[in-house]
This record gives sequence, structure tokens and C-alpha cells, in this order.
Amino acid sequence: MKTSDFWYNLPEEQIAQFPVEPRDTSRLLVYNRDNKTIEHKHFYDIIDYLNKGDLLVVNNTKVLPVRIYGTKEHTGGHIEFLLLKRLDLTHWEVILKPGRIAKPGAVFCFGDKLKARIESVGEDGSRIVEFLYDGVFESILQEVGEMPLPPYIKQKLQDRERYNTVYSKIDGSSAAPTAGLHFTNQLLQKVREKGVQVVEVLLHVGLGTFRPVKVDDVTNHHMHSEYFEVSQQAADAINLAKQQGRRVICVGTTSVRTLESAADDYGHIQATSGNTEIFIYPPYKFKIVDALITNFHLPESTLIMLVSALCSKEEILGVYDVAVEEKYRFFSFGDAMFIE
Repeated sequence: MKTSDFWYNLPEEQIAQFPVEPRDTSRLLVYNRDNKTIEHKHFYDIIDYLNKGDLLVVNNTKVLPVRIYGTKEHTGGHIEFLLLKRLDLTHWEVILKPGRIAKPGAVFCFGDKLKARIESVGEDGSRIVEFLYDGVFESILQEVGEMPLPPYIKQKLQDRERYNTVYSKIDGSSAAPTAGLHFTNQLLQKVREKGVQVVEVLLHVGLGTFRPVKVDDVTNHHMHSEYFEVSQQAADAINLAKQQGRRVICVGTTSVRTLESAADDYGHIQATSGNTEIFIYPPYKFKIVDALITNFHLPESTLIMLVSALCSKEEILGVYDVAVEEKYRFFSFGDAMFIE
């Protein structure tokens, strides 16, 4: 299977530059895998496609303002850091530019409260850095950092919380689980009132999820690891739903990857935590997930490959062609799709 098999043409003007308000007024394309039908709705109509007894799985990770700009100590050279993964209290894995001034031992200043010392350089160009500061690191980030919007979004975000879901709780992501951005608290309340169970899991989204696939053969691509957690309470709820034949519906590809990482070969979820490098592409057989709420993803990305595993590559690319023709908005701040 070639990476180029997952290419589609998208006019640049359909790449969403800002989120719609209210959140749930974005458009919703509903694709039924059984009868191959497509419906065009708005996201608040998702309530009509959820049934009493369904179990909805959401990722409660929270994006920190992890893009920071600074200068090199003594020389004043400018640097941009993007924090990817926290390794311990003071150490992070980061990507940065320009790399030529960031050799081991170099120190960079981000305002007067935060410094970083380069400790090592990875094979992929990432760095391990030690941050030096007094106080609470997260509070300092709120002062000096910017939200790590994808490079295809050119506009500044007025409200940084708009790049977080309304149910975000646990700091740690370098990118938002964007399918969840469409939910409002009011819509979630309606979902619960209908008898749909909402269960939270955690996956801290790293940039590896969004990095381009640079190999021709899909099977040779290696995913970067991301931290995930499934609590005992969540595992019990999901296992009971599967036993009772109720649908498990994931909000976003990160929730899918979390559940499939925590599932054993018998379709049973384990309460667990750790790092996952799971890479889902056709003809993957899902152990847990029955349906998916997701956004429209970049051509040749690991995300469109995951979605294609739910149906088929031909089906998904056909649906994407319809979405392009119907002028849907694409990517992180774009419209949504429900694959049922």
C-alpha cells in the first residue's frame, strides 16, 4: 500500500483558518457504512444519530501554550521551541528552529523567568532540553507561550481556549484532539439526557500524529510515541457496553488509538497507562470501535489512513471528494464527519 494512494485534491481556500461560533454550528457530513449514504447536517444534529445506550468516548487532554520564542544567551540569536513531550519535572523533548544554533550546552532565554539548556540531539533533529525556572512551569508557559496551531493556519487565535475542547482537563498535549472542538457543554448535556454514556480517556497528542508520512510504503512508517491512560472506571464501562452489544463511538482518532492500544486480542479493554506507537491503516480490524466522529484530515496523513481502515480507502476518498465539492471546511478548525 503506497502513501500516494491516500492523496486527494483540496483547494487551499477550504482549509479552515478559524473556528466557527458557536462550536456546534459547524457542518456535519454523516456517512453510513452499511447503505453507503451521505447526509449533510450541522454538528448539533449529531444528537439525532446517537441512541440511548450508546457509549461516547472522549479524550480529555488539554493543550498547553507550548510554542515559545526566545534568544540565545550571550549572542542574542532568535529561536523557536515547540514542546512535544514532558519527560520529568524539568526535561522536555522539543523541536526547534533554527537548529544550527541549538547544539548541546547552548542556553536560551524566554523572557526573564525561563531558560532552557540543550542536553542532546535526536536522530530526527529533536532535542532533549532542561528548563531552568523558579515557580510553577505551567504558569510561566501561560505567560510566555502561544498555542501550537498547525502551520496551515495563518491567522492568530483570539481566544486560546478555542483550541481546547470544553471537556479538556489534563495538561500535556502539543495539538488539540480536534474532533472534540465541535462539542458545547449544552450539547453534551443533551447527549447525556438522551441516555448516552460519556466516558473520558487520555492521550496526549504529539506532533508525530500529524507529521507527514515520508516513506512510499505505508507499512514502513514509524509513529512517534504518545502517552495514554485508560482508568479502571472507563475500562469497566467500555467492556460492559461491548458485552451488552451497545455501540462504542469515539470522538476523534486519538480516542480510537487509545482504545485500540488498551485492547487485548479478545476485544477486552485493560485499565492501563503508558506510551503507544499504534499505527492504524487498512486492513486493520478494530477490536473496540464501532463508529467515529472525526474531522477531515490532510492528504497522505496517518489520520486519513486510520479513517480509511473503518471503511475502505476507496469509500473514504469518495466521501472526501463529495466534501470538497460541497465546500466543507477542512482540518483542525474545519467541519466534522460521523462514520456510523
